[in-house]
Amino acid sequence: MAATDPRAPHLTPDTEHRGMVGLMPTAARPFALLARFDRPIGWWLLFWPGAWSVALAGGAVERWDLLLWLLLGSIAMRGAGCVFNDIVDRDLDRQVARTRSRPLASGAVSVKAAAIWLVLLCLIGLVVLLQLHWFVAVIAVSSLAPVAAYPFMKRITWWPQIWLGLVFSWAALVGWAEIARTLSVPGLLLYAGSICWVVGYDTIYALQDREDDALIGVRSSALRMGRHVRAGVATFYAAALALWAAAIWLLRPDWLAVVALLPVALHFLWQVATLRPEDGAGALARFRSNRFAGLLMFLACVVVGTTI
Repeated sequence: MAATDPRAPHLTPDTEHRGMVGLMPTAARPFALLARFDRPIGWWLLFWPGAWSVALAGGAVERWDLLLWLLLGSIAMRGAGCVFNDIVDRDLDRQVARTRSRPLASGAVSVKAAAIWLVLLCLIGLVVLLQLHWFVAVIAVSSLAPVAAYPFMKRITWWPQIWLGLVFSWAALVGWAEIARTLSVPGLLLYAGSICWVVGYDTIYALQDREDDALIGVRSSALRMGRHVRAGVATFYAAALALWAAAIWLLRPDWLAVVALLPVALHFLWQVATLRPEDGAGALARFRSNRFAGLLMFLACVVVGTTI
């Protein structure tokens, strides 16, 4: 179904499920798009760091229920974050070709209706929060401040992707603390590595908007890196691998355990080697491939976490 199909209005160019959205009731479609339900890549990227930490801490089998709660929380809170972001950015979104068709920017959803939708998504997040130990719930709630600040970062720093990394990696702290009941060094290293991963893949994503961002004065790591964007992405991916290797080594000081990261490393190498900064469609494909990178990292954490 094309983006211009009358059954699926206001679809952004990088939507993944035009057919699914087109089958929804007309009144519900703009709200589904506002929460990015047409683009599941976002909630997978939010979910994976939490899944990694649960697995690396040794809870992948016994706490399979926690993995499901984290997935539900990722879907709801990623949706809530997108709604909040679009409320803040609705004027900027109207000036960018890729985002001007978003429900708030296009007028398909009012700010009041979006705010109500935001509250409903947060209530789902609250249900997930109640499943956690009180200590872990405090850690989870602490993410709200950086989440609220994120939409403003692109206006004040060339590195909003670092702030996004802090936010999108937060589940690593939650998952680790729920299993280990503490925030020990391996969990913090896993979190730090995830931040570097996010900077890498979101820089790739930002390549699609470089021209529009430069025109309207929005900042991004893709613009800051300029013609060195491939080297920059490679550097952040390498830092992520180094931090994850350190986390694994502290838990199991064995080179065979570290080798579990090899599939992830090869996937990152493929992304960087084939990245063409001027090719927006190719950049989007490599960005989306990080859901597979997340799965490879999860399998590595399961292998290590179940053999400690």
